[in-house]
Amino acid sequence: MPGPRADGDAGNIFELGKREMEKVEISYEEVKNWKDTEYLWVDLRDEGSVSYGGISGARWIPNSNLAERKKELPIDKRIVLYCARGVVSTEAAVQLRKDGYEAYSLAGGYYSYLSLKMEEDTVNGTERNAQIELSIRKKFHKELFTKFAKAINEYELVKENDHIAVCISGGKDSMLMAKLFQELKRHNKFAFELTFLVMDPGYSSANRKIIEQNAKLMNIPITIFESDIFDAVDTIEKSPCYLCARMRRGHLYKHAQDLGCNKIALGHHYDDVIETILMGMLYGGQMQTMMPKLHSTNFAGMELIRPLYLIREEDIKHWRDYNDLHFLQCACHFTETCSSCRDDGTSNSKRLEIKKLIADLKKVNPFVESNIFKSVENVSLSTIIAYKEKGVRHHFLDTYDKE
Repeated sequence: MPGPRADGDAGNIFELGKREMEKVEISYEEVKNWKDTEYLWVDLRDEGSVSYGGISGARWIPNSNLAERKKELPIDKRIVLYCARGVVSTEAAVQLRKDGYEAYSLAGGYYSYLSLKMEEDTVNGTERNAQIELSIRKKFHKELFTKFAKAINEYELVKENDHIAVCISGGKDSMLMAKLFQELKRHNKFAFELTFLVMDPGYSSANRKIIEQNAKLMNIPITIFESDIFDAVDTIEKSPCYLCARMRRGHLYKHAQDLGCNKIALGHHYDDVIETILMGMLYGGQMQTMMPKLHSTNFAGMELIRPLYLIREEDIKHWRDYNDLHFLQCACHFTETCSSCRDDGTSNSKRLEIKKLIADLKKVNPFVESNIFKSVENVSLSTIIAYKEKGVRHHFLDTYDKE
């Protein structure tokens, strides 16, 4: 039986002694021994983090809204709170106990649950992988594999004798991409090779283990190489994520090239494309898109491809949740302390703002997403004031009088 409630004078978490901490924190194994009717999971993470997955059946109440929404919680049930690492959830549990709730904080947060879940999954790995692959062939064939194959054919992403480095970050998109490539390989009409490449830029041992366990569960034979990128950008104050992304891509190109690959495949999907279009317009003052493939400017003979280009994120999430899969959100030094364990709003990225904007626009116009996507396919240069081509700026006045 879990410990009794802390009394109303418990105070702030930092004032609690070891015994009080033990009363508040509870392990996932302990919770599993309770009856489902006895407790309620409450997810305190931000919207962006929750979109990457959570504990099944949990009620989502962002920590910033907990004080005003605590009346929604049943007073006759044990309330088990979790955030990313168990920091904010412990504070919140203490506060709820002061208000009369039997509240607990999941020790180690969602990441501890994730690690345990991976260990459970690998016990039945062969059977689980068969189910995952069957779901791609049957239930999600139209939404996932058909659109994957369409992008490859329409944009000529894979050609005979290609050697593709399928770059895996550990998230849902890249893991699905790896499985789709394996399925494509079974049906391919010409020869091409795959290397499933994972770069460890400085992951904690726990996060690296999650990636390795997921790869084992899904029968993806990964090749891992290490770099010190996280340490290199750790002290950068201005745009560390942008610099990190640039450095990671360079390392991936270099290592893939050393392995004899001529292409790297990244897991950007349809929603990434339309969000990039709007972000460029609203925040960058420019019209541009995320291209389905690009020649590398720094690595001769190398090319970047995006095979998930036509796949919707909601279908990826549906596939993930249907198979009860759990992936990393982001494992860099900046989010391991975790943005979802803070209340200052820094986790609300520009991309999340754009996601919300598109969702609001869709309420009025159900075709808004496809219209955004098509807008960069139907550009009429005669109606554009200025545009750039290969770095050269062209203005409509350059030819206006000549016409």
